[in-house]
Amino acid sequence: MDFVMLIGVGLLTGVTTVLFGFGGGFVAVPVVVWADAALGADAMRVATATSALVMVVNAGFATAVTPRRVLLSLRGSGMLLLLLATGASAGALATRLAPAALAHWAFVAYVALTITDLLLRPGFLRPSTHAGTASDAPRPLPSALGAPIGAVAAFLGVGGSVMTVPAMRRAGHTMSAATALANPLTLAIALPATAVSLCVAAVPAATQAQVRLVGLIDLRAAAALLLGALPVIAVLRRRPPRISDRIHAWAYIGLLFMVTVAMLFPV
Repeated sequence: MDFVMLIGVGLLTGVTTVLFGFGGGFVAVPVVVWADAALGADAMRVATATSALVMVVNAGFATAVTPRRVLLSLRGSGMLLLLLATGASAGALATRLAPAALAHWAFVAYVALTITDLLLRPGFLRPSTHAGTASDAPRPLPSALGAPIGAVAAFLGVGGSVMTVPAMRRAGHTMSAATALANPLTLAIALPATAVSLCVAAVPAATQAQVRLVGLIDLRAAAALLLGALPVIAVLRRRPPRISDRIHAWAYIGLLFMVTVAMLFPV
């Protein structure tokens, strides 16, 4: 039954990958915490590691089927991608060393602060007023943001889209462009985070709880999530839904709120 439910949640991660650029992280973390609750406090470590693997596949696939004209917006962002990967490596190691409860409550606190910021600070809910001229074209993300975004994203298992999408939105991108570009940025974070998670030792509680791990990754949970997600990504990339920019932005905030509630009141 758990496997079937994980496939169902995988369908949702496919939707969030395409519509919000999440790659599955914000949905995968709460559900893997629930599925591996027998691990106790270590469930959060396993959830963030498993989430990273799910994001590698989802974000990689979503990037591969994104129109090239959209991806060209990242031209010249090599240093940003490198720093994202460097920060992600450090964040993934920190997850293994830090108290498990710290990652859980840091996840809740960060998402809650993000929701507050998006609601109160101008530039996210309202479409950009800069449009139509070359001088007002969307601006690239500063490379200096790469390391901190990568570190926080890998530590929390969220892929970075919760930071990159608002940043790109305020830089002048539409929601559809910002969420599409979040996938290659997520890939830069999730790849090194996954590599670190595969190389470290499994948590001791896994043996007693009869949860089979490879490093810190629950491959069974990851497989179920991907089984549900990949077909959805393929369909939605081929026939993307038409959503107004404002509704798209509000839906992004609404999903963050739902994830926060799920982490505060786990089943």
